[in-house]
Amino acid sequence: MAELLDQSEVFSSNFEPKMANRFIMYIDGIPSFMIKMASRPSLQIPRVTLDHINLKRYIAGKPEWQELSISLYDPIVPSAAQAAMEWIRLSFESVTGRMGYSDFYKKDITFNALGPVGDKVEEWTLQGAFITNFEGGQMDWASGGDPVMVNLSISYDQAILQF
Repeated sequence: MAELLDQSEVFSSNFEPKMANRFIMYIDGIPSFMIKMASRPSLQIPRVTLDHINLKRYIAGKPEWQELSISLYDPIVPSAAQAAMEWIRLSFESVTGRMGYSDFYKKDITFNALGPVGDKVEEWTLQGAFITNFEGGQMDWASGGDPVMVNLSISYDQAILQF
């Protein structure tokens, strides 16, 4: 016989979704107010095939954290492009071609989702983060006054969901 569901199990009156516009990200050297958009961490676990006679079995392979995309407003002062390039110069100096030690350019990033009253409802720590792609934005005389954006791709060793 089918079991009846209690309405409180299906419809919660305490439901409050996390909102996409309620977040703050802390990156050493980049002021938080510049960060307009950031993707949340994502993990890909590849499937490994184990062949055995006429059968296939599958197990989990090595997990890989996917790159984050971050968009920064680029104010005149302080410049987001300059802040990002200073971070990049810790790993690669374009004038001399010198590469840096990972201890210099890898940073830890904190990513907080906020509740309606500004309380932290979720916290991610991204360890060993560094810039893998820099896009300096686009200038356009036909623009209606849109702000210039700097787009970054960030790679990291691991992400830890604290709460």
